[in-house]
Amino acid sequence: MSRCRTAGIGLALGVLLVGGCSVLAGGCSRTTVKVDGSSTVQPITDAVGEVFHDARPDIHVIGGRSGTSGGFEKFGNGEIDICNASRPISDEEKEACAANGIEYVSFEIAFDGLSVCVNPKNTWCDCLSVEQLKAIWQPESAVSNWSDLDPAWPDEKIKLYGAGTDSGTFDYFTEAIVGEKRKSRGDYTQSEDDNVLVTGVAGGQYSLGYFGLAYYENNHEKLKLLGIDPGDGNCVKPSQETVRANTYRPLSRPLFIYVRKSSLERPEVRAFVEFYLQNVDDVVVRAGYVPAPEETYGENLELLKNTLSSLKPGV
Repeated sequence: MSRCRTAGIGLALGVLLVGGCSVLAGGCSRTTVKVDGSSTVQPITDAVGEVFHDARPDIHVIGGRSGTSGGFEKFGNGEIDICNASRPISDEEKEACAANGIEYVSFEIAFDGLSVCVNPKNTWCDCLSVEQLKAIWQPESAVSNWSDLDPAWPDEKIKLYGAGTDSGTFDYFTEAIVGEKRKSRGDYTQSEDDNVLVTGVAGGQYSLGYFGLAYYENNHEKLKLLGIDPGDGNCVKPSQETVRANTYRPLSRPLFIYVRKSSLERPEVRAFVEFYLQNVDDVVVRAGYVPAPEETYGENLELLKNTLSSLKPGV
């Protein structure tokens, strides 16, 4: 497998807004690859795109962060070539693709653990159980103050931050914690941009929020990471090791990219996807995520090869 060893792959890329799109490298042009979707997967795709631009400056990768659901909506409408996704495509989204004649192929690229974080000034809470998290986040929750969870904790309102409803993180968190996808209290600050959530939690002593593990690791000096007790009395914090070993439960998940088959008929998309799958294993680690098993990356390349061979002659 060809691998990229370029040092210093950055996640904080300069982004230029052009006509409503954020340009990863070089500006909008006819030779473009359009990507949108999950803000959790975006740092991986951005990092791959940055190195790809060094090799192919003639191809511009245009990125967005509409959230997984927002990305799949654009994907199903044929507006983008690749959808970053922090969950598998839903039946409804599959039907939208089928209705518009869009065929696709998906690749599992990494694993991520959702982190539950508080402000570093929070000295009273180091761990929350799934039961406590459900009590906080379920619809019509009776939990308002920290003391509602434990009388010994401050009688201060919990300022909540969480994923926006177009985010795959929202879907995953609500299903894993509340027990039903898309069921959540609504009185919290929400955003599809995890950096907004990080800033909110870091800015208030009584705040609490959830977002991808990589966003905690990139901002660990201004956040406090909580452990999660799944119900067996063991409190585990997310890390590369606990996510890979599946001991951090239930907030570990796979991450994907979905690629339109018709887009792979264009040489620029084909070149980017091939580069992506050849190099993503190294980039995942540098970006702070958990790599998929080595055999998964080999299977991805074989799947791409088979997909390309099934396209129209001459592609």
